[in-house]
Amino acid sequence: MTENTETKKEIKILAIESSCDETAAAVVVNGRDLRSNVISSQIALHTLYGGVVPEIASRKHIEKINQVIEQALSDAHMTLDDIDAIGVTYGPGLVGALLVGVAEAKAIAYARNIPLVGVHHIEGHISANYIENKDLEPPFLALVVSGGHTHLVRVVDYGKYEILGRTRDDAAGEAFDKVARAIGLGYPGGPKIEKVSHEGDPHSIEFPRAKIVGGVYDFSFSGLKSAVLNYLNGCRMKGLEINQADVAASFQMKGISIVQADVAASFQKAVTDVLIGNAMKAIDEFKMDKFAIAGGVASNGVIRHAMEEMCARKGVKFYRPSPILCTDNAAMIGAAAYYDFIAGKRSGLDLNAVPNLKLGE
Repeated sequence: MTENTETKKEIKILAIESSCDETAAAVVVNGRDLRSNVISSQIALHTLYGGVVPEIASRKHIEKINQVIEQALSDAHMTLDDIDAIGVTYGPGLVGALLVGVAEAKAIAYARNIPLVGVHHIEGHISANYIENKDLEPPFLALVVSGGHTHLVRVVDYGKYEILGRTRDDAAGEAFDKVARAIGLGYPGGPKIEKVSHEGDPHSIEFPRAKIVGGVYDFSFSGLKSAVLNYLNGCRMKGLEINQADVAASFQMKGISIVQADVAASFQKAVTDVLIGNAMKAIDEFKMDKFAIAGGVASNGVIRHAMEEMCARKGVKFYRPSPILCTDNAAMIGAAAYYDFIAGKRSGLDLNAVPNLKLGE
C-alpha cells in the first residue's frame, strides 16, 4: 500500500468474525468509532443439539457471510471504496468456521486491493473495551472469560500482551455449559445458569475453588465441574429424583426440596470467587490501576457486579463492554485490527486459519 495512512484523519476498518457460531461484520473508524455492528447468531440452531456442531456452524457461515457484510456496509453508509483495511479473525476457533471468514476477507482484499489484517480472537475481546471506553489506554489488566478461553492478561501496549495466567483445562464458559446440561437447563448454559441462580442461595453448597501449584494466576474449572456432577450423583444415590417438568426443576427427597437454583448459584459463586481471587492478586502484584473484563462470560451480571465491587474496594477503575460486545462480534475485531494496522501489521493472501493460535503469535 503506497498511501500514507498516517496523514488520514479517518481509517475505516471492515471487520469479519466467524470463529464459532456467530457470523459477524462491522465497520469501525479509528479503532473506537463504531459505525455498524451486524451479528447473525446460530444459538437457536445449535440449541437443538445441546451445543455447537462445527460442521453446521461452518455451513451457516457460508450462507450468511455475504449478507452480514453487505448489511454492515449499508448501516455504516459506506461501500468497499471507503474501506482502508479488512480485519478478520484467523484464530483461535473452529477451523472450518474460521476458514469461511478468512477466505471471504482474502477475496475482498485481493479483488479490491485493500490491505488485510489478521486478528487474534482474544485480542479482539480485549479490544472491545476500547469502543465504549474512549479514555481506556494501556497499560491495564484484562480478564478474558469465554466459552473457549480464560486468560488473565497484562496489556502492556496496543498489540502487546503478557499472559499472566490461563486455564489448565476447561474454560469458565465451557464449565457453565457442562454444569447447565447436568442440572437440566440445556444450552446455552451461561445465561440460563445466571437466570436461575437469582432464585438460589449461593452459599448453600460449598463447591471447591482450585488453586494451581506453580501457576499462581492459572485457572482450573474441571475439578469444580466434576464436584457439581459428583454432588448430583450423590443426591441421586440417596434417592433424590430430578423433576425436569420445567426449567425450575427441583430435586425431591423426603419432602425436602433442594432447588436447582441453589446448585446453579453455588457453582456460579465458586467460578466468580476464583476469577476475582486471581485478578486481585495480579492487581496488587503489578500495581495496576485499571482493570477490564471481556468475553462472553463477562456479560454475566453477577460476575460483572462482583468485579465492579472488587475494583471499588481497591480503588481501581473498572471497564467492561456492553453485553452485545462481550459475545463474539466483529466490532471488537475492527478495534484490534485498527491498532495492528497503524502499527504496520499486514497479512498476506497466504493467511490461513489457525485453530489453536496462541496470543502474541
